[in-house]
Amino acid sequence: MTKIAIVEDNRVIRESLMEFVGADPESRCVCACATAEDALKIIPKHQPDIVLMDIQLPHISGIDCIAPLKQLLPSVQIIMVTVYEDTERIFKALRMGACGYLLKRCAPEELIAAIHEVRQGGAPMSREIARKVISSFQEPVTAAAEVEDLSQREREILELVAGGFANKAIADRLGLTDGTVRWHLRHVYHKLHVRSRTEAALKFRTAKAG
Repeated sequence: MTKIAIVEDNRVIRESLMEFVGADPESRCVCACATAEDALKIIPKHQPDIVLMDIQLPHISGIDCIAPLKQLLPSVQIIMVTVYEDTERIFKALRMGACGYLLKRCAPEELIAAIHEVRQGGAPMSREIARKVISSFQEPVTAAAEVEDLSQREREILELVAGGFANKAIADRLGLTDGTVRWHLRHVYHKLHVRSRTEAALKFRTAKAG
């Protein structure tokens, strides 16, 4: 029997998760908490195998609750169950020690399958999340290839854009006119498939990080 704890501040969602877990003959909900503070006090007493953790909790977020909870229960497995699907939160949760990441709109059977997968050593993720994770690993390679396709002058200008320089400052540094800088930037945007300086700078930093 897999013992499950739930951390979710929304009462309706919390009760729904309890109901989903209760419908699985191989799982049992041992406690449910509305805040991270309660989770850190109550969950260790019940020694669950898995915790279903929301992110947007009052005061202490679900992500910030992961590390202290794992200090108290080193073997506990934590699955994030949240509405957030942005890459930053996904990777922060995984870096902190979460073993899975599901969206709240997932079907009950997907949630139960994820619990079983964790017990078998897996790392379950909703399909949308898995695609984002895969895409994030591909981005540096793609960005690096696109930046490599720029001319030497275009790379020089892009590096200065990423450094926060305005067109006039770039022109002064490189001995160019403002119009020439703008002309080069149009080619940079086209080659990088972006529409603004901010996007171009971000892609340049992504390429450098890769």
